[in-house]
Amino acid sequence: MSLQARPLRLSTAQADFEARFKERQHWSGETDAAIEQRVAEILADVRQRGDAAVLEYTARFDGLQAGSLKELELSQAELKSAFNALPTAQRDALQAAAQRVRSYHEAQKRASGESWSYRDADGTLLGQKVTPLDRVGIYVPGGKAAYPSSVLMNAIPAHVAGVGEIIMVVPTPRGEKNPLVLAAAYVAGVTRAFTIGGAQAVAALAYGTATVPGVDKITGPGNAYVASAKRRVFGQVGIDMIAGPSEILVLADGSTPADWVAMDLFSQAEHDELAQSILLCPDAAYIDAVQREIDRLLPQMPRAEIIAKSLNGRGALIQTRSMEEACAISNRIAPEHLEVSSSEPHRWEPLLKHAGAIFLGAYTSESLGDYCAGPNHVLPTSGTARFSSPLGVYDFQKRSSLIEVSEAGAQTLGQIASVLAHGEGLQAHARAAEMRLKDSKT
Repeated sequence: MSLQARPLRLSTAQADFEARFKERQHWSGETDAAIEQRVAEILADVRQRGDAAVLEYTARFDGLQAGSLKELELSQAELKSAFNALPTAQRDALQAAAQRVRSYHEAQKRASGESWSYRDADGTLLGQKVTPLDRVGIYVPGGKAAYPSSVLMNAIPAHVAGVGEIIMVVPTPRGEKNPLVLAAAYVAGVTRAFTIGGAQAVAALAYGTATVPGVDKITGPGNAYVASAKRRVFGQVGIDMIAGPSEILVLADGSTPADWVAMDLFSQAEHDELAQSILLCPDAAYIDAVQREIDRLLPQMPRAEIIAKSLNGRGALIQTRSMEEACAISNRIAPEHLEVSSSEPHRWEPLLKHAGAIFLGAYTSESLGDYCAGPNHVLPTSGTARFSSPLGVYDFQKRSSLIEVSEAGAQTLGQIASVLAHGEGLQAHARAAEMRLKDSKT
């Protein structure tokens, strides 16, 4: 029997649409209790024993033996050598992608990442000071696949923000190093890199060991163990987000070639079985055409089995009453990737409020955003785009308020503060303000 992919077919006109749609949307983000317990043990062990614990777990989980953690650190010379050894096409593509990502994040920094201040009428200065984090850690997945694009997307905005040190960790099972990942670290300006992964790498970054320096924030995706570890060390360090399975939502008006949309749905489904691909379209005939293209193209895909499991288990082809209704449903889902595959994308964009990234027009495939368009591909998942944002320069900066009160300003503000402090029963607060008043009898 040939492999088949049959995303759930729905229509908003169906009486049971809401219930069936809600069931298809549901995904449990709860981490398995056994994983949570194991991660807690690993974190505690690394915190207590440092390098020795990291070495043991790296040998156990990655099959990588080393006498010391220094042996697992990649030198800048090795990163540069990996870059120089790449085929010309790969080297050029990596540099072109890095330049676009850098240009976008430099524009982002100019728009929102600068310090500012002003003086009011009495001479009091108020403002905000923006400073970069001192040291950050970036986690790059390894093992089943290698992601040089993740290196660019995590390290470049940190570099643009002005972070002093960027520490990369990447698992290399059985010692297999991916040249593109190493080259990307060189291009992106990674300061130090270690071939360690899993919860033990997160612990090493969070707590610091004799060899791995402790960081202020950890960013980057990983498996369930990495996600659980990041959740547990939050507070000791900052984190970017807890990422769930990848998602794509395509809003289509029927004007884009059906095989393009089918392949766009595949592009997320091929990540893993829990990835979600949804099509919203008011044209039933077009949805039929997309299903035919899914059937035709699936056998050609190297990851066909994963794609089929994803589409069968979590995919959906939904006929809506209109594009306006499709936009409203999209806002409810708040997808990680949102493609507006329409001849009039700018007509619909104002109606779209919640998405990690919005891809406008038929030629804007989500995969271009993954690699080289420029905006960051580290995006909120599982509906969290309702309240969170893509990774950016702002994630590698912090803000300090600036306040310089003039003598004249102290006369007005001091009286206000005195009244409010007495109202809260905090007399020392009140007296500190009152002592600066000209008529104070201190």
